[in-house]
Amino acid sequence: MDIKPIHTDEEFESSIREVSRLMDAQPAEGTPEFDWLDIMATLLVAYEAKHFPIEAPDPVDAIRFRMEQQGLGVKDLVPYIGSPNRVYEILNRKRELSIRMIRQLHTGLGIPAAVLIGQG
Repeated sequence: MDIKPIHTDEEFESSIREVSRLMDAQPAEGTPEFDWLDIMATLLVAYEAKHFPIEAPDPVDAIRFRMEQQGLGVKDLVPYIGSPNRVYEILNRKRELSIRMIRQLHTGLGIPAAVLIGQG
């Protein structure tokens, strides 16, 4: 089992198939197969990060997603954002989140602050 950099999508797909096959075999820790699997997984993650980056969600989309996850309505966001009108302004992108709102949403709903700031 050779270890070499992954340069193309074809090499990426081939490596995924090989890693999947070996994972099914469940090699024991400390074996050459286990080490190969560990190294190839690292190479696959690096290739994926470089060629298929996942963009951070928009702050409003993140809030809406959390609302959906937890079955929250506008009134449930009042303690974090302010009046119902203010909540609607945020959700309709008519107003930016303030630092206070970001802190409250992060602490109260567990939305990562970096996502709310827009730096995901």
